[in-house]
Amino acid sequence: MKKVLFLAVISIIGFSCKETKKEAASNSELEVVQKPDVKLYTFDGGTVMVNNLELFSQDTTYHGQTKEFSDAFYVVRHPGGDLMWDAGLPEGLVGLPEPFTDPSGAFTVSRRDSVVNQLKSIGMEIDEVEYIALSHTHFDHSGHANTFKDATWLVQEVEYDSITSEASQKGNSDNYRAIAELTKTKKLNGDFDVFGDGSVVIKSMPGHTPGHQVLYLDLAEHGPLLLTGDLYHLYENREHKRVPIFNFDVEQTLKSMDAFEAFAKEKNAKVYLQHQKEDFNKMPKAPKYLN
Repeated sequence: MKKVLFLAVISIIGFSCKETKKEAASNSELEVVQKPDVKLYTFDGGTVMVNNLELFSQDTTYHGQTKEFSDAFYVVRHPGGDLMWDAGLPEGLVGLPEPFTDPSGAFTVSRRDSVVNQLKSIGMEIDEVEYIALSHTHFDHSGHANTFKDATWLVQEVEYDSITSEASQKGNSDNYRAIAELTKTKKLNGDFDVFGDGSVVIKSMPGHTPGHQVLYLDLAEHGPLLLTGDLYHLYENREHKRVPIFNFDVEQTLKSMDAFEAFAKEKNAKVYLQHQKEDFNKMPKAPKYLN
């Protein structure tokens, strides 16, 4: 009799364990299903030929060197809305017979296509984009920003104050005019979870400009990744923590680099340098997408 009771108890325990495991598996499956279906599309915002690469280090490491930079912009599609990240070079370059070289001779730039045409490749219209966020307000990241004047501009308050200041409007007028029509703003003071579920997060990383920021994405299939803005331009700059001579604040930049690397490690995120051609080429382009 005792043996029968013992076997019955064992059977009950075994059944309970199986049910617990089934429930845990079911919950795990539920979590996977509930993960937001976030898609990332990468587009060509132009090409920057750097004729004087020495500008991108505090020393003479790159003396006499040149390098071609990519200049991407991105669309993030989330069930809760669409976000444009960065805006490439000015669209006035589209259709020019020759690339344009700035008066200093440091940069030669070109752009082949408009944002309107490129969005058509994924069936999108301008008015579908709810949010626009720029890593920062330099000319090679704000080129078609004004096209999205009906979208909400997600901008660090210090960046907004800097670019719209009287001094900037007078001494940095081209950069100011590139964002002048973005009147619907949400001013940020630090990190911002765009859709409230941790899948699309703007991370404050100042130093290159007062309110420079990077973008963290947790894509449904691809997993976590980080778009660096101009925290790093080159693989070598990331490896050796080199800071361009035109950065707003060197010490602040170095602190942001440390914070960025700690966060990337914490999230086990793949890092994509936006100006590094090799990284641009790794990203699937429309009509394909990274998800």
